[in-house]
Amino acid sequence: MKGIDLRLALPVLSLAVLLGAVFWMQPRAMSYTGLNLLFNLAVPIALATIAQMLVIMVDDIDLSIGTYVSFCACVTATLLHDTPVVGILVLAAGVGVYAALGALIELQKLPAIVVTLGMSFVWGGLAVLLLPAPGGASPDWITTIMKARPPLMPMAIVACILLALASHLLVTRSAMGTLLRGVGGNARSVARAGWSVVRLRALAYGLAGVFGVLSGMALVGLATSADANIALRYTLLSIAGVILGGGEFTGGRVSPVGAVIGALTLTLAGSFLTFIRLSPDWQIGAQGVILILVLAARLLVRRRRTA
Repeated sequence: MKGIDLRLALPVLSLAVLLGAVFWMQPRAMSYTGLNLLFNLAVPIALATIAQMLVIMVDDIDLSIGTYVSFCACVTATLLHDTPVVGILVLAAGVGVYAALGALIELQKLPAIVVTLGMSFVWGGLAVLLLPAPGGASPDWITTIMKARPPLMPMAIVACILLALASHLLVTRSAMGTLLRGVGGNARSVARAGWSVVRLRALAYGLAGVFGVLSGMALVGLATSADANIALRYTLLSIAGVILGGGEFTGGRVSPVGAVIGALTLTLAGSFLTFIRLSPDWQIGAQGVILILVLAARLLVRRRRTA
């Protein structure tokens, strides 16, 4: 089995096993309504995971994506709802800041983990300034999209399929995606070929900012309101989703389809753990156990292949 097949097979298997366990415990979940409840928050988590994947693809890691999504959610529930033009400009400025961070990290050779950690406090502070207490309201058009009921499959699953396809085409089938993966794999070779690594890293971060905006908007569309801390867990969930989906921290090795499947698995795990009435304090630990088990399986298979 090829490496890319292995990286995709394990998250698919983990999702199938977890889904089978849910159906075995609660057969009524095998319905349109049941699946809709299980994967209700899959879209914003998948979007945040793709944002994280784009940063990991260029050999960095983003510790601010959770607070950034929270900030975008607060902008969506306040400015975008009340004054759409101002809201759009603020969200666009957020994307611009993300792109500028990528350029700064490359120009000054700064550690991305430190820069993004610092920015997490900035995004968190801006979110609190916008929305000191939970509130706001979702724009009607976002709510309509997120709560649509397409035939055959719930909106969350349909949206994740489309997201997986779009991100796969962007990352693995486009010239831009090839260059961005090249930055993560061997930035010097990309520079020697005449490409600006500064611009490419800024592009990767800017695209991550766009997906972060979409994640915040989708989250507000589902929750119908926002909070400055609404997506804090998305930082760890997005990293886990990328790794669970077959990505690696070095070399620009990522799997867009696997990342979406990883996000679906983590979403299902959260719904399943809530379903069995496990305390929320233990849920993130249980999701971590799932991640460790999949990574251990990946390591065992890899060792057998190289033995």
